[in-house]
Amino acid sequence: MSTATDFIGRIPERQMLDEAYNSAKSEFLIVFGRRRVGKTYLISRHLAGKFDFRLIGRANVDLARQLLNFQTALAAFDPSRQSESPPSSWFEAFQRLIAHLNTTRRKRKVIFLDELPWLDTPKSEFVSALEHFWNSWAALRSDILLIGCGSAASWIQNKLIRDKGGLHNRVTRRIHLSPFTLAETEKFLQSKGAQYDRYQLLKLYMTMGGIPFYLENIETNRSVAQNIDRMFFTDIGLLRDEYHHLYRSLFTNHERHLNIIEILSKKPRGLTRAEISKKSILREGGSFSVVLNELEQSGFIRTEYPFGRSKRGAIYRLTDPYTLFYFSFVKNSKAVGPGSWLARLDSPKWRAWSGYAFEDICKYHVFAIKQALGISGIYTETSTWQNRSSSGGAQIDMVLDRKDHTINICEIKFSQDQYAITKKYAENLRHKISSFRQTSRTKKTILLTMLTTYGLKQNKYVQQLVADYLNMDVLFASNRDWVIG
Repeated sequence: MSTATDFIGRIPERQMLDEAYNSAKSEFLIVFGRRRVGKTYLISRHLAGKFDFRLIGRANVDLARQLLNFQTALAAFDPSRQSESPPSSWFEAFQRLIAHLNTTRRKRKVIFLDELPWLDTPKSEFVSALEHFWNSWAALRSDILLIGCGSAASWIQNKLIRDKGGLHNRVTRRIHLSPFTLAETEKFLQSKGAQYDRYQLLKLYMTMGGIPFYLENIETNRSVAQNIDRMFFTDIGLLRDEYHHLYRSLFTNHERHLNIIEILSKKPRGLTRAEISKKSILREGGSFSVVLNELEQSGFIRTEYPFGRSKRGAIYRLTDPYTLFYFSFVKNSKAVGPGSWLARLDSPKWRAWSGYAFEDICKYHVFAIKQALGISGIYTETSTWQNRSSSGGAQIDMVLDRKDHTINICEIKFSQDQYAITKKYAENLRHKISSFRQTSRTKKTILLTMLTTYGLKQNKYVQQLVADYLNMDVLFASNRDWVIG
């Protein structure tokens, strides 16, 4: 397998590809994730030179053109088939694929079907033919690695992972490819020659997240602000019109998804399921649940469970950095050209957005925060908390409820310098802790943890109140270590 040094991150994903390739049985591996996240690059580079057949579906073409595309791909692997006409159906196409694979001499036969959802054109019976290929031939052997890849989360979930027909439980492994972490983003941009400090990298991540394709288009000889201007605030900017392309490429009937995204974009703290339903074109029911699930599976929204509440009290929040930035500054904006972004910096709108954006990034990197606190080996449940009592409301950005009878109350602050706890803010912190202890009735030890960009200015309030304080460097300190599949 490839050990190329130009790979950034993707360690657990590459391990799974290796395991599937070296397996003693046939494997059906699905790789999915949002548009531009690097699915095809991962598979193509890691298994370079190992493919016995590779087909890339074409967008917005009919069955006849997809089958012509198949025949062209087959002839590229077996030149003796160049004179053959295209197959008349997907069943015939897979029979030709079987004949081709029976002539190959590799011990492991690797088939890569990229952009699977595009192959499934109306009335094409593609899924039925794929099912027959796997169940009647590939699964009965021990030497097949079938890799299916696609961005359309709804298709992947409904047609393959949750299929109730012939492909039910046939997928043996799956990789949900996530955006880069901050650590991976830093390494990626450094490999391109970037010399941005971590504060600049953080601001860049807050606008577009860790999407490799977006980051690939960063011009490292220009500042972060210049790149944001160029990519978001010019008529031909890569990310100015990405919003509609993004959701259209991922979801069938994407208008339903856009409706929920727009609703959540107006409520940074999130809404309950019932609150979303009241504002949505969808009503409570199966379709509504499917849309919420697809948005969460694709990483655009996150379900948060307030401390002490059941799943019925779940809050749904829009957390995708690109989408949040688009709604905050790009949608309906008439500003274009150099300086468009710099003109917005440090405005009230910018300060509000940056606070929420930094909070979301911290929650996405909670594994790094736990590592910095030395509790990565302790079972911990992450939640939020809010008290709306008439005697004085309070909210906590992040609650880490630990199995060792301890709770970390985490306050998250984005600032351009060391953060100062003032007398007024210290009183607010004491009120939060007191209110949390009283309403939750917890008997656990409560520790106040401050997470800021540049740490805290030392004063008596820090000494009196804060158990741990972390700066943004901890978010860059480690890569993901979770198991996938």
